[in-house]
Amino acid sequence: MESKAFPRRKGFYVRMKLFPHKNYRAQEKSFFIRYYKWVLWVSLSLYFFTSYYISHNHKPHETTTPIPKTHLTNSKSRALIESSNSTFLHQVQQNQGLLELKVFVYDLPPKYNVEWLSNERCSNHLFASEVAIHRALLNSDYRTFDPLEADFFFVPVYVSCNFSTINGFPAIGHARSLIASAVAHISSQYPFWNRTNGSDHVFVASHDFASCFHTMEDVAIADGVPSFLKNSIILQTFGVNYKHPCQDVEHVVIPPYISPDSIKNTLEKSPVTDRRDIFAFFRGKMEVNPKNVSGRFYSKKVRTMIWRKFNGDRRFYLQRHRFAGYQSEIVRSVFCLCPLGWAPWSPRLVESVALGCVPVIIADGIRLPFPSAVNWPEISITVAEKDIGKLGTILDHVAASNLTTIQKNLWDPRNRRALLFHNQVQEGDATWQVIRALSEKLDRSHRRSRALNQ
Repeated sequence: MESKAFPRRKGFYVRMKLFPHKNYRAQEKSFFIRYYKWVLWVSLSLYFFTSYYISHNHKPHETTTPIPKTHLTNSKSRALIESSNSTFLHQVQQNQGLLELKVFVYDLPPKYNVEWLSNERCSNHLFASEVAIHRALLNSDYRTFDPLEADFFFVPVYVSCNFSTINGFPAIGHARSLIASAVAHISSQYPFWNRTNGSDHVFVASHDFASCFHTMEDVAIADGVPSFLKNSIILQTFGVNYKHPCQDVEHVVIPPYISPDSIKNTLEKSPVTDRRDIFAFFRGKMEVNPKNVSGRFYSKKVRTMIWRKFNGDRRFYLQRHRFAGYQSEIVRSVFCLCPLGWAPWSPRLVESVALGCVPVIIADGIRLPFPSAVNWPEISITVAEKDIGKLGTILDHVAASNLTTIQKNLWDPRNRRALLFHNQVQEGDATWQVIRALSEKLDRSHRRSRALNQ
């Protein structure tokens, strides 16, 4: 009975499949249109959600407090989004500028640089950043051999390697004439200095009062910055937070040179987190009487006052004589005193950070190197020169309150990396920080400004 009842229906069904009625194609077309609209809507939604997430993604280690939606008006929400996008775009542009930046290194006659290296100290003493930066740039991806594609021009003149036969310290009385000679050479041999009057040219001044090229502040102030360097960029160790003739020029504050190999060797013997049995440490020049033989007050009397006040204090380990292995004392110390000398800055700033000893900065108005990379307020203690007498009480208070937090911040290896120069540029190291600082001065680049005008 089933075989007789269904043949017709089965045949009719087959015919429906093989020969659809005339409205079926229209329905099929409508279905695919709806399907593609749905796919397109999903794709666009994913795109906008991903873009929004990326532009609002936080930096590493950054924490923020969530803001309840009920506390945001539409205008506030829009402002927050625009601010985040603006910050993100600025970072992208800055990184792009850093990646694309190119430096042309002048190949000067040997009398301006390599001849000075016959004295081994030239590449290892605290003023040797002029040598280190030159070497790093020569081996860097930021270097270009085509001056037409350069953003900046590096002029490698070593002025701090003329060591006195009397006291062994660098004598820089020849610095102005040597640099003036180098400028005359490049301006006669190349067209790049004259077209900008040197505004895209970079020099290093790594001694006491930097671009004033004198070791005594009163003479340095009287001389000022040489007129032929007034338009250039100076990489200098000297920096203060007030108006001073020796920084009356476009400049970048850099750290003094400390050998990264010496730091590495010391840390291999004693890691930064080892036990520290010295509470407060200083080794260096401390005159018993304020005036030295030149009749000047060395360190504005600060070091003399430290010696007089704390020499008998068991918490303080103070030494006035040189010792080749003094880094082994730094790595044993909790606090390292960094008082000013003739100038505000000191190599102890770098050594103490690199070896995990909390720097105690005693130099009013000092401007420290690379503040965007090294968060100095979180890793150091600043004591006003007038408060030297209270130094013991101040350090005791820190030790009893937030020393652990300061040490944790200080021992972040990124701080050490940012203050040390290497023969090859390493991401985040001192020469890399110089490149980063130059990337923020691209408005001085002749190539970039010409491209913008075109």
